[in-house]
Amino acid sequence: MLDKESISLWFQSLQSDIIKQLELADGKGKFVYDNWQREEGGGGKSSIIQDGNIIEKGGVNFSAVYGPTPEFLIKSNPTLIGSQFYATGVSIVLHPNNPMVPIIHMNVRYFEAGNHVYWFGGGIDLSPHYVDEKDAQFFHQTLEKACLSHNENYYAEFKKWADDYFYIPHRDETRGIGGIFFDHLTGETENDKLNLFNFIKTIGNTFAPTYVHFMKKNNELAFGENEKQWQYIRRGRYAEFNLVYDKGTKFGLETNGRTESILMSLPPRAEWHYNFLPNANGKEAQTLSLLKKGIDWANKNMSIEKD
Repeated sequence: MLDKESISLWFQSLQSDIIKQLELADGKGKFVYDNWQREEGGGGKSSIIQDGNIIEKGGVNFSAVYGPTPEFLIKSNPTLIGSQFYATGVSIVLHPNNPMVPIIHMNVRYFEAGNHVYWFGGGIDLSPHYVDEKDAQFFHQTLEKACLSHNENYYAEFKKWADDYFYIPHRDETRGIGGIFFDHLTGETENDKLNLFNFIKTIGNTFAPTYVHFMKKNNELAFGENEKQWQYIRRGRYAEFNLVYDKGTKFGLETNGRTESILMSLPPRAEWHYNFLPNANGKEAQTLSLLKKGIDWANKNMSIEKD
């Protein structure tokens, strides 16, 4: 029988494996570990890298927290009144030095509460400072392949979910080129649960080789002050989404998670320029034109959904 302890142990092993691959690819940066405890129950291990050759700041964090089910979850499911919850997972955000290397985020998680209430959630998304269409195609084809190995409908469904989720309404733009996003994946049988966990494992194991590919491919690309300024502006957009809309940030803070670990997703430096308008013929404007929902990156069909 698949239990929460087995799932949590696998997440810990995933954290260790990803850290090893990232340190090897970076060549300089080393993760610093920070174990923490949650007063209500549980805790985690935050691992932070700063000032590497490629990664300027990033985190690969593990947590396993438990205790009385929070009120905001009970409101959506009254059967959880008086129950205990358990939540575990790995959350990753990496901010590179070179603007030609994209920001990446992944979260894979498991939640259970009460009797027989459980679900898996997570996803991977990419936020390039400059959208390279071939890179976007590679990224989405990698995720499509991972999804198809489990369910022929997963990629299309979860890709649209990511487009809708990683959207900044007040900017009318997506945070990046999306990826996949899913939540509340559950089933009726023990076999259903095992199949969903195997899907989570596939997604988790896809992360490191995918990002290492971008680290090696893009880190030697040239950039100047103009590209750095644009990087800081795009980081500002990233911060806006995480602080205003991200459900993971809200869940962590509302369950009295560790603030430093939750906010490790924020970049080391970001900028906001009043009414900044890029050159209409420049590569920055081209990137903005591609931060839209509905681009079929995997098949390189550049049709964009109309409002």
